[in-house]
Amino acid sequence: MGNIVSPITGLLGIEYPIFQGGMAWIADGALAAAVSEAGGLGIISAMNAGPDYLREEIRKARELTKKPFGVNIMLMSPYAEEVAKVVVEEKVSVVTTGAGSPAKFMESWLEAGIKVIPVIASVAMAKKMEKVGAAAVVAEGQESGGHIGELTTLTLVPQVVDAVSIPVLAAGGIADGRGMAASLMLGACGVQMGTRFLVAKECNVHPNYKEMVLDAGDISTLTTGRRFAASTCRCLKNPFSRNFIKVEYAPETTVDDVNALGVGALRKAAVEGDKKEGCFMAGQIAGLVKKEQTAKEIIEEVMNECVDLLKGAPSWVK
Repeated sequence: MGNIVSPITGLLGIEYPIFQGGMAWIADGALAAAVSEAGGLGIISAMNAGPDYLREEIRKARELTKKPFGVNIMLMSPYAEEVAKVVVEEKVSVVTTGAGSPAKFMESWLEAGIKVIPVIASVAMAKKMEKVGAAAVVAEGQESGGHIGELTTLTLVPQVVDAVSIPVLAAGGIADGRGMAASLMLGACGVQMGTRFLVAKECNVHPNYKEMVLDAGDISTLTTGRRFAASTCRCLKNPFSRNFIKVEYAPETTVDDVNALGVGALRKAAVEGDKKEGCFMAGQIAGLVKKEQTAKEIIEEVMNECVDLLKGAPSWVK
């Protein structure tokens, strides 16, 4: 298997420039360890859980791999302050962040030698993250599953690449070597994939979740939360998401009503496998994900396809 020359691999001590997304209720220590052991960067999601949960998952991952892995911290979590300390105490090497600015934690994280890589959805946020000391950024387009911004990956990535001097990884709408090769041509130095790793054999999400992703087509997702520009989220179409849209756009619905609609729905999907009441977050790329594989098989397949495509690039030039 060939490889890609990327600054992110040397920076983080990983073999391949592929991150696994920090998916709440899905990205645990087992999945992160499997991805890292396969040469990518596995990431544990701290989600809205407390410090004890995160510490346990970090230690589980360390039992399964000696390679670097990261932790994703959602900055709007009520436990953000506590889990920010846990990653320092547990000597985690990489932290990715979402849902806000990590500025208040940067001093302690950088002092601990942690490489901080925020997930961003705009040029303005990328610039801010560079100023506060981010080692790199993940530019995530709205094709991705979960909470999303406004720009697509194709438009966001090159603008972020032009705006900052730190490495940029691409995320959103990437599930194979074609997506990775395209991202590199946009100026990214690597990719982050969530939906593809959701169906990894080492992923402990409920089987119903995997089944829904594997059965998805090109128009199987929709976005909720756009009406009030609150928390826009991409998920698979099912009774829950269709009802969400119906309630969201009813004349009498308020922003508080919308915020209450999704409480507990992701857990119902990921842990309970409730196909009716669960929120099955997944990217538009779900239609390309057709088989369950090990994390190693996923990474090898993506890398081989990407390298073969890039080696064939001269055929397009006269």
